[in-house]
Amino acid sequence: GHVGIGTTGDPEVEALLRSRPELILKPLERWPDRLLGMFQLNAHDGPGSRDAIQRWLADGPMRGVYFPGGGPAAVTCTDRRVLPLVEQVVRLGAVIMQHTWYKTGGKQGLGESTPAELAELARRFPDHPFICAHAGGEWERGIRAIRGVSNVLVETSGFDATAGFIEMAVRELGAERIVFGSHLPSRSLGTELSKVIAANISEREKRLILGENFRRLLGVVD
Repeated sequence: GHVGIGTTGDPEVEALLRSRPELILKPLERWPDRLLGMFQLNAHDGPGSRDAIQRWLADGPMRGVYFPGGGPAAVTCTDRRVLPLVEQVVRLGAVIMQHTWYKTGGKQGLGESTPAELAELARRFPDHPFICAHAGGEWERGIRAIRGVSNVLVETSGFDATAGFIEMAVRELGAERIVFGSHLPSRSLGTELSKVIAANISEREKRLILGENFRRLLGVVD
């Protein structure tokens, strides 16, 4: 979600979120067993992001942060401005998700990150998990990029269902390093679910991917 630190590109929305935090709080308070809040950080605004981490993670109901790969808040995850924010989140033990993508012809935006760059960042914090959103899009390359960094997990959403994706991820990473993502509302939930449900893997591995792994990251114990 957005908490008013320049992540939307809309000044009116940013001002509204800053002045009325209840717009964010009320849904989380109403459905605490269904909604787990994560919010976007903006490394271009270090003070604002640090304040948001304190307000929404340390003192508030959020459970994790997301570093975007596009829009006004995008900053490559190896940029020096990202590191102090990651350090602050790691101290709180919260979930960290980084948007990653490989594009033919190279990056189209200065703030984009690749799985290889996330792996570089994650090596600095070997005891803290990082989620590689979208597995880099070009998932074969993405899986290989993070394979040797055991604290990086791949997230499954953001591209069309393709035979072999989940099977390769399980084979190369282990099912414990894969988390399901829906990419709602911009992608089909059925399509995203089919990647896992139709994969040639065990039922136990499907359960891990479809929820148990993320629950483990949150410290939720049945």
